[in-house]
Amino acid sequence: MTATYTFDIFSTLDGYANHKGDWGGYWGKQGPEFLAHRAAAYREPLRMVLGSKTYASNAPFLAPGFDRSLFDEWITHMFDSPVTVLSNRLTEPLAWPGTTIEPGDPVEVVRRLKAESDVPLRSHGSLMLNRALLNAGLVDIIEVTVFPVISGATGVDRIFDGADDFDLELIEARTFDTNTQVLSYRPTRHG
Repeated sequence: MTATYTFDIFSTLDGYANHKGDWGGYWGKQGPEFLAHRAAAYREPLRMVLGSKTYASNAPFLAPGFDRSLFDEWITHMFDSPVTVLSNRLTEPLAWPGTTIEPGDPVEVVRRLKAESDVPLRSHGSLMLNRALLNAGLVDIIEVTVFPVISGATGVDRIFDGADDFDLELIEARTFDTNTQVLSYRPTRHG
């Protein structure tokens, strides 16, 4: 039995994972239903799998004395989960408790983690890593949260640039706070 691997990503309607504008976090569209859904999704045991860039962008929030009450509940759960960082550059010890570094080919590392893990694997962000894992056939579920915005002028980091072609089977679709959609898909290589 292999562990499932979920690529969890936030997106604008036009496919951007981030922005350089004044939108704020969640593009300012988070609501109580969505945040409760996120907290529930991260409450069960799981192992986070991150690339070095995503790890580095989160590490400052783990510094001693940082006020954890500023985080939404799901982020606290994420920071409390064990983490595997796929990196040939970083060295231990890392600021994130329960974090290990796995150097080498990310595809081979995740293939091994899926075979060995007794909890689901989940990655939030880490676009380059997840595109490579998707292309290698290791992503079981793509969970895209689509916020009701178009950030054509300020959007950065197009989510699927560099990915191969995939057919997607919709597993679940939910709408929160009347306008934010969470879509879960099972990818299958096209052709």
